[in-house]
Order: sequence, then C-alpha cells, then structure tokens
Amino acid sequence: MRILIVEDEGKIATSIKEALENSGFVPEIATDGEDAWFRGGTEDYAAAILDIGLPKLDGLSVLRNWRNEQVNMPVILLTAKGSWAERVDGIDAGADDYLVKPFHMEELIARLRALLRRSGVEKQTRLHAGDLVLDTKQMRVLVDGNPVNVTPLEFRLLNYLMHQRGRVVSQEELASNIYYQDQEPDSNAVEVLLGRLRRKLKTDIIQTRRGFGYIIGDGE
Repeated sequence: MRILIVEDEGKIATSIKEALENSGFVPEIATDGEDAWFRGGTEDYAAAILDIGLPKLDGLSVLRNWRNEQVNMPVILLTAKGSWAERVDGIDAGADDYLVKPFHMEELIARLRALLRRSGVEKQTRLHAGDLVLDTKQMRVLVDGNPVNVTPLEFRLLNYLMHQRGRVVSQEELASNIYYQDQEPDSNAVEVLLGRLRRKLKTDIIQTRRGFGYIIGDGE
C-alpha cells in the first residue's frame, strides 16, 4: 500500500519511511506543501502522514485543499505543538488522527493500521485465499500452515493482490504500488517477481489474465 509522507525534516521523514517499509508499506516522501497538495490530489495513496509545519504551503492548508477536492484518504497530522486549539483546527480541517512530536514509530504504525482498518483499506491482519494465509501484523506468509520465506518486495506484491482479491490488477498498477519512488523497474520486472513468488508458494493461487494483469480470485 502506498503511503504519502509529507515532512520537510529529513531525519524524521527518513525514520518514518524506514518504519513503514519494515511494516510492508510503500512510502513516498514530499518535502513541501505544494508538492504534497499536487501528489495527494493526482495520485492514489492509501493514507497520508502530514506534518503541519511545511514550506510553501502549511499542512492544514494542504489538508483543507484535499478535502475540498474530495480527496478522502485517511490523514494523520504531525506537529511539534500539542495545544488544544491546534488539535481542533486539525480535526476541523479533516484530519483523522493526530500525533505530537516526538512520538514512537510503533505508535504511528499502530495508528496508521487502525485508520486503514476503519476506512476499509486494511480490514484485517490475516488474509486468506485457499490454503494461503498472509499475516500483515507479523509479516508472515503461510501455505497449508507452513511458513514461506519471502522477500519484502514479494510480500508487498502478495499483500497488494490479496487486498484486491477478485479484481484483475495490471502490471502498471502493481509496479506503482510495490516499488519505491526512487526505483525504476524493468518492463518485465513484475513478471519475474511473480514467477519467483509462485515457485516459493508452490500454488497457482495467483492467476494471469493475458493482456490484462493478475488476480487472486474470490473463489480460490
């Protein structure tokens, strides 16, 4: 799942990015409000982590612009202040949650997962398809009860397909949701990755629709 991090402090942005990557998300960073406004309004993100104090356009203005444009992804606001009035302003602007710096990364991840569950993006932590189980909390894959050793990239691919179960997902959509923004995969990279994952799973749970993409069916 793609998560937009909007933070101009490099160390904080990098720490959040690493925590999200370790939790199976695909984070992307915007460092100013104008870039965040544009990207949030034109690209598909599961959620945003939005700092209030930003250059060019402050976080509350970004959030108000998103909500006025019907961008309804869940948003966690970050701020160095914890005043009651600022929290009210954030909620009024359309924030779904609020964290005051400094915070523990574990709490940020827990709050993000809770927001995704409430929004219907991440309904549960254990996803099932036939004999396959994907545990998004413990970052594990099981087939017929046996653990399968997958790479973080393979996990992100399987996680995305499981959340899109019953729908054909194109190569382009898969690539945009599993690779990081500084990666430029080859045209056949997704196909190669899928082949490797299928061999590890030893099951045909991931089906190919030639010319269209890939699917994990409802009836599997």
